[in-house]
Amino acid sequence: MSTPTTAHYTRTAKSLHWLMALMIFGLLALGFYMSDLPLSPEKLQYYSWHKWAGVSVFMLVWLRLLWRATHRPPAMPDHMPAHMQWAAHAGHALLYVLMIAIPVSGWLMSSAKGVQTVWFGVLPIPDLLAKDKELGKSLAELHEALSIGLLLLIAGHAAAAFFHHFFHKDDMLRRMLPGRRTSDQ
Repeated sequence: MSTPTTAHYTRTAKSLHWLMALMIFGLLALGFYMSDLPLSPEKLQYYSWHKWAGVSVFMLVWLRLLWRATHRPPAMPDHMPAHMQWAAHAGHALLYVLMIAIPVSGWLMSSAKGVQTVWFGVLPIPDLLAKDKELGKSLAELHEALSIGLLLLIAGHAAAAFFHHFFHKDDMLRRMLPGRRTSDQ
């Protein structure tokens, strides 16, 4: 059952938002850093950490979608024109699509390259594709392109929040900040 719309997101929604934001920033930074390193045990360890965190983000995004489906987010401000509301909803939808597509593309890439993911060194994740070196290269390019797209979308998302905060002087940014009290947890 859905909870009523409140002025702020729930503590759980905020926690998932900021946890995933930190993880995604870490994944992007590590991914861009490690991709240009020469082959070494250190690079292989970075790849393992990157894959473990990617699997974790993939699972968290489903938890976040479930939470969002059962807990209505705060309404958009009344002053916000319909086209801006549409853009905000489209941006959020695209963020979710990329938070799913990027780990899947990494999973497919690892499968095609013949390098199975073993989550935290304990749980083997089944390969989705047979080993195919050329397909692996193509999927690596797709994974990188999607990651760059996510980075640009995050920048737009943050810019929109700051635009609302500094120009419209509304509550769009504050309602997602940690530490704000909410009526439901």
